[in-house]
Amino acid sequence: MRFPNKVIPYKKSILSKFPLVLKELEAHDCTVFNLYKKLEKKLDGLSEYMDILDCLYYLGYVELLPGGVILHYVKGNTL
Repeated sequence: MRFPNKVIPYKKSILSKFPLVLKELEAHDCTVFNLYKKLEKKLDGLSEYMDILDCLYYLGYVELLPGGVILHYVKGNTL
């Protein structure tokens, strides 16, 4: 995972790509594959895409709907 540090600027890190993914999912739920196809040209490959999804999932911004294929944007605190 590329996080910003002394060597990697923010724009080259995965943190700068979070809004791209969240903006797409905020508009509508999407499959993992279709979301990747929409954002493919803005990302540095499949590995970066998976790192972004991992981080957003662990932070609680996205969830997988039952079946494990559809990504859903979590609008607020679900507690």
